[in-house]
Amino acid sequence: MDFQRGKRRDEPEINLIPMIDVLLVILIFLMTTTTFSKFRELQINLPQAQSKKQSEKNNVIDVTVDAQGHYRVNHTAVAYQRLADLTRALRKSGAQMAHPVVVIAADAKATHQSVINIMEAARQAGYVHITFAVQEKQGS
Repeated sequence: MDFQRGKRRDEPEINLIPMIDVLLVILIFLMTTTTFSKFRELQINLPQAQSKKQSEKNNVIDVTVDAQGHYRVNHTAVAYQRLADLTRALRKSGAQMAHPVVVIAADAKATHQSVINIMEAARQAGYVHITFAVQEKQGS
């Protein structure tokens, strides 16, 4: 028997307003707690060196490279075509030295590859002691 024949059923209703309120609260929370990073620029802090005046050493090979990639070994220009040219110049400069130290002084705008070329040439020449020249911090 159908006692509710003439009665209309109420359809269930989903109230969206509380759900929208909760989503807005979550959105506001995420917007206030998220930090936005710029990925196209990289913030780095380069190390600074506190250098002391070193006494003159006789077993030092000074190698400099400028921003254009021109090399100098002990203040003599090296015509760099291949790595062998730089290796030959290093061997010639350190021929009379016992355990020479290669001091690399690179321009700030010199390419990373230029410095790697010096390190590889020193390795091929058989020199194991390599160091970098640094500029003293201003105001020290």
